Amino acid sequence: MLHTITFNPAVDLVMRTDELRLGELNRVQSADYVAGGKGINMSVLLKRLGHDNIATGFIGGFTGDFVKNNLQEEGVETAFVAVDAITRINVKLHTDQETEINANGPEVTQLDVDRLMAYFETVLVAGDVVFLAGNASPGMTSEHYVQVAAMCREKEALFVLDSNKELLTACLSEQPFLIKPNAHELSEIFGVAITTIAEVVTYAKELQVRGARNVLVSLGGDGAVLVTETGGVYQSNVPKGQVVNSVGAGDSMVAGFMAKYIETQDYAASLKQGAASGSATAFSVGIAEASLVSELLEQIKVKSVGVN
Repeated sequence: MLHTITFNPAVDLVMRTDELRLGELNRVQSADYVAGGKGINMSVLLKRLGHDNIATGFIGGFTGDFVKNNLQEEGVETAFVAVDAITRINVKLHTDQETEINANGPEVTQLDVDRLMAYFETVLVAGDVVFLAGNASPGMTSEHYVQVAAMCREKEALFVLDSNKELLTACLSEQPFLIKPNAHELSEIFGVAITTIAEVVTYAKELQVRGARNVLVSLGGDGAVLVTETGGVYQSNVPKGQVVNSVGAGDSMVAGFMAKYIETQDYAASLKQGAASGSATAFSVGIAEASLVSELLEQIKVKSVGVN
């Protein structure tokens, strides 16, 4: 089974207007409410690509009910731990540029974490895949991420991690199956300016030395680079299209990659679908439909990269 964890989900209020005038009354042309959070985005795309999965994490209040109902309408099973607070609401303003106002989210207690871990101790088996995506909720630390990673290693489940510098590096010793820093995050981790593909590969391999099995680095308009535990290095391009909304594109890349890997264990094919999935979401109002992912696959080229 596939499991996604979102420690700090949200309801994203996406509003569109031609112009934003600070200090004045602004009226929007359209508004949508979307269940948000990196793991939740992954759950949606995984299901749309034909993979059943269970979404977990912490939710509470009427907004938590919205998140759960939204996922269930997508056909995603949920097993969230209820917290005694209201799941946050984030505001996404789309004018001539994107502006995001993100709330902190509810405080998560050690008891809440213990309840989630007890659930996984019961259901997790060898061969399962656990996606842990996004940042920590208030009250949580990197140790909680390491706790999940260690449990996956003990249970022989594949652990997929997409988070910030501190949380990602804290888990490397537990040998995550896949991590996905972007080029900026890779630069932050090592404190250097990374400008070439050769440098991307060099530092991705350093993350492998520290424990990561496979490293997928997203490069925005320059595609993505994958360094595998079998010694392969691959690069993808990006398809042509109009970027509508970048939120969820990286999550979709990870979900698309793993969906294909589970089916084929083919790294090049997995990178191809990951790249198509990320772009498909970037070209969509919300998370991409499978039909658009399939359509964009024809434009994705994956090449083996020889780097000394």
